[in-house]
Amino acid sequence: MLRNWIISLFINSVVLIVVAGYFPTIHLEGIGAAILASMILSLMNIFVKPFLILLTLPVTVLTLGLFLIVINAITLMFTSALMGDLFVIEGFGSAILAAIVIALLNLAIQKIIIEPLQRK
Repeated sequence: MLRNWIISLFINSVVLIVVAGYFPTIHLEGIGAAILASMILSLMNIFVKPFLILLTLPVTVLTLGLFLIVINAITLMFTSALMGDLFVIEGFGSAILAAIVIALLNLAIQKIIIEPLQRK
């Protein structure tokens, strides 16, 4: 379980670096900041995200789950706020776009790399 969490942190760190390189409105101060952001984001996903999902359940149901993208953007903004100048997201629109790209990249990595390796 710890091994999977470490692999997930590494993958999320790489994804954050890619997203920061792709969007000029997202700034990441380096590899160490990416790893720290990945750790904080995983803690947000464990502790804060379930609470946000519970609070926004009616809206999430009405939007057929698309509001989860907004919740992911909120957790990204919280992470950015906690990290100060090491990880900066300039605006909520950038956080929404980053949340979408991060979700797509994580899905692609899961389907193309991780699942085939687990079958072996």
